[in-house]
Amino acid sequence: MKKTILMLITFLLFSSLPAQAAVKKENRLWQDESFYSIMIDRFNNGDITNDVDVNAKDPLAYHGGDFQGIIDRLDYIHDMGFTAIRLTPIFDNTKNGYHGYSVTDYYKTDEHFGPIKKFQELVKEAHKRKMKVVIDFVTTNEATNHSVDEAYLIDAAKWWIKKTQIDGYSLPEVNQTQLSFWKDFSKQIKDTKKNFFLLGVLSKDTTADQKKYEQAGIDSLLDYSNLENVRKAFATTDESFSQLNAYTEKGQPAFLRASFMDNEYTTRFTTDIVEKRQFPGSRWKTALTYLYTTPGIPLIYYGTEIALIGGGIPDNRRQMNFRADKDLIDYITKIGELRNQLPSLTRGSMDMLYEKKGMIVYKRTYKGETSVVAINNTSKSQKVILSKDQVESGKELRGLLGGDIVRSRDNQYILILDRDNSEVYVLTDKSGANIPLIISMIIVYILVSIFLFFIIKRRKTKKAE
Repeated sequence: MKKTILMLITFLLFSSLPAQAAVKKENRLWQDESFYSIMIDRFNNGDITNDVDVNAKDPLAYHGGDFQGIIDRLDYIHDMGFTAIRLTPIFDNTKNGYHGYSVTDYYKTDEHFGPIKKFQELVKEAHKRKMKVVIDFVTTNEATNHSVDEAYLIDAAKWWIKKTQIDGYSLPEVNQTQLSFWKDFSKQIKDTKKNFFLLGVLSKDTTADQKKYEQAGIDSLLDYSNLENVRKAFATTDESFSQLNAYTEKGQPAFLRASFMDNEYTTRFTTDIVEKRQFPGSRWKTALTYLYTTPGIPLIYYGTEIALIGGGIPDNRRQMNFRADKDLIDYITKIGELRNQLPSLTRGSMDMLYEKKGMIVYKRTYKGETSVVAINNTSKSQKVILSKDQVESGKELRGLLGGDIVRSRDNQYILILDRDNSEVYVLTDKSGANIPLIISMIIVYILVSIFLFFIIKRRKTKKAE
């Protein structure tokens, strides 16, 4: 009874959204994905039998995170709206190689993480939830006493695809290996599995010719060149977004990029926020809204959902804590849901409509669907007027985050947002009262009342017995 009522409530609430919000994406593209990025050892200890030389109090030692721990939390990750996970290297490592980047054997899993059968189970369980799995494949950071040739690496990379059916590799310090290798690597890898994803990760403080990597078969790049600007813009309020706008060419990236705020090589973004004496929840919400609604693939570092803090390595690799305030988790779930529902947010063109000292409004358009994103990262309420030249007049902008509705009046749309607030609007035909929503809420109220009635009745029956 309880399960049936919950399913009906969910269905009715979703059916009350505007038609444009329910558009199905035909075939998922990599730009439709959102990644939850995990340092395996620091995420979750699901199997204590592989806790060899584990010391959770030592930031340079193994902490016990393993494949089983990730399997146990796949629903947690999936329920936040993530469609893919990215893992640090799973291969056998040197002593204290908790991070995975000192590989000694590319054909074995690290004993601290679990056997290959357990990793196969992880991939299978992720695929059951329609989540993709990408792992770091190291080509430059292997253990100093272990040298490998390029043929060995390609054979090993192909072997893991066949053995485990993973969906992609992220390639740390991709710029440290010759492009000729990547051309050969990408060709052989993609011949092994269709639609296999290659994410190049540039060395920190490095810029590169993205076109060369694209021509070499790399599908996307995680690029640090704009990270400082992004973090500066969102760590506090009233900062200009002009540098972020300049990062895209005519509002559209020349190359599919991975968008991120921090990772295992940087200080945690929460640290920047705290240094600015700001509230982490508010700053993270505006930053995540931007990452989720601009062109690119968002990579969210584990612990973001609890605003995990941390300085340089290894402090930025703290143990995950699952006992935390759910407010930010709920927000990530909501914005992730919208990203998964609206093709315009992942595939659409991007046009900047307004930008001034922390207030930004932009438009994403795809196959007749138009989304307008407004982010107020200022210290005051803001008012923005959009003309008919910017957004088609005679319609309404229906907010899907906060429920705001802005109707066209005199060929204009007047957006008013409180500070620390964001809204994702969908352009729809004008409506009167939202009858489907009203009916849905009445039905939800009736169903909840029935549910409570049966609960109370059952308790009375038990007391009588």
